[in-house]
Amino acid sequence: MTFFRMVITACIAVTLFMACNNNNTGMKVIQREEEPDIYEVKEEDKIMNNAIATARQTLYLFKEALNSGADSLQSFSLKLRYDAPDGYGEHIWLNEVSLKDGVYTGIVNNEPNVIKQVKFGDTVTVNPDHISDWMYLANNKLRGGYTLRAIMEKMSPEERTKMQEQSGFIIE
Repeated sequence: MTFFRMVITACIAVTLFMACNNNNTGMKVIQREEEPDIYEVKEEDKIMNNAIATARQTLYLFKEALNSGADSLQSFSLKLRYDAPDGYGEHIWLNEVSLKDGVYTGIVNNEPNVIKQVKFGDTVTVNPDHISDWMYLANNKLRGGYTLRAIMEKMSPEERTKMQEQSGFIIE
């Protein structure tokens, strides 16, 4: 398992917007063997929708960092929304993101739960309208990762601490 896959696995590689709710945090957690947990969030969740809006509004920061070529910046990733058969969406992280002639490409970083359009390891071209988040590490500190932060906001202090420890990087 690559470093980046471990990082994303530890940091919630998939988020689904679905209309189910199993606990008082507004999230249902689906655990999968040898795959990252899935956190289902209601489609109308304000915190998550604000996180996605922030990610889209600040995508230029990701682009600037990616184009900088700085050695201190690594693990560039984009999260894309794919339509699921139930009418909602599954959000999948891509790693090894590159930008050429204004077009992002990346590699699907985990096995989807519901969607069939892509699978782990596929190289995909990014439709900018489907970007729901971005992240990279700057000197081992998370930049972006707004949906990850939204999920962590709903966790108990103990769960947040565990997530921070498992991630292997600093989430401020």
